[in-house]
Amino acid sequence: MNSLLYLIALILFIGWIFGFFVYSIGGLIHILLVLAVVSVLLRLIGGRSV
Repeated sequence: MNSLLYLIALILFIGWIFGFFVYSIGGLIHILLVLAVVSVLLRLIGGRSV
């Protein structure tokens, strides 16, 4: 579970960067960034309980 959240955050962040520079879709890109940040924050708040 530890590396899974980081993997999801990394994929969402890469998607945000790719979308921001290539497609410039707008709101969708910022939603991806927010999801990446939320997943990292959940990991930090959750600690090493798993």
